[in-house]
Amino acid sequence: MESTLSPTARALQTLELLQLQPGVTAGQIAEHLGVTGRAARRYVAILREAGVPVESSRGRYGGYRLGRGVRLPPVVFTEDEALALVMAVLESHPVASETGDLAGSALAKVIRALPENVGRQATAMRDHASAAPDRRASRPDPAVASQLVVAVASKHRVRLRYRGESGSEWSGEVDPWAVVVRHGRWYLLCHSHHVGAVRSYRVDRVRAVEHTRHSFDPPDGLDPVAALEENLGAGWKFPTRVWFHAPLSDVAPWIRPPMGRLEPHAGGCLLVGSTRNPDMYAQEWLAAMPFAFRVEGGDELRAAMAALAARCVAAVADQAGELA
Repeated sequence: MESTLSPTARALQTLELLQLQPGVTAGQIAEHLGVTGRAARRYVAILREAGVPVESSRGRYGGYRLGRGVRLPPVVFTEDEALALVMAVLESHPVASETGDLAGSALAKVIRALPENVGRQATAMRDHASAAPDRRASRPDPAVASQLVVAVASKHRVRLRYRGESGSEWSGEVDPWAVVVRHGRWYLLCHSHHVGAVRSYRVDRVRAVEHTRHSFDPPDGLDPVAALEENLGAGWKFPTRVWFHAPLSDVAPWIRPPMGRLEPHAGGCLLVGSTRNPDMYAQEWLAAMPFAFRVEGGDELRAAMAALAARCVAAVADQAGELA
């Protein structure tokens, strides 16, 4: 049974769908609106009668799309939608209230287009709500991020020009599986033909993207967030291998995915991974563990742990002899 919404309201919903999904078929419109295919075609006819240039094509890749020169109706936000948008922008991009910032400029345009009473509240929230910047956050070039998302959606291999943390650059082809935003950083999860393995690359370090004609199929059942978390602890310069004298079930809640892979081993459990920063791994991650452990592998990590231990011993050493 079709909704009681008026044909005009349904036609406007159809117009919105045409904006979001060019090439949509009558069947897809019908499924999206919960109506019959005949009704969907009627809503397209209403748009055409109103002067909206809706073009259609037949065949396997046929469907409806908006023609050139169409003038779209203004976007209308409710009060709750407008305030939620301002909150989301400020939360993810604290400098959006500053002049010269791209997100801030876009937000200002949206606020100016709002009805006066809603715009007034949105302006007050933007101007008087403060957000602490995330020191770990990094903002990639919007054009680069967009190119990668297009490649993910079209399942086409790309050639990256990438600059590593040390400043060295390399070029190579990757199959882009997903773009994932994690704690303010944008990552490209991909199969890298450059190294022949799954890798995660910082999008803000991608210098150029070149699309190729090669297509690919991502892994079945891929969970991009889970796959990224698992991959963050692999492929770094310095290997790590830490044994814990405690059951895996006790240690697991303390292990962050970038630390590596945890597995049962010799009356306890073993953490195997890699890191680009042994000092950070020792001082911020291992030092916080409430279990007895031993660094079994990774000369750099062992040296960093020994230096930290020496500092801790020196901090509580008896200074009475020196003060006498």
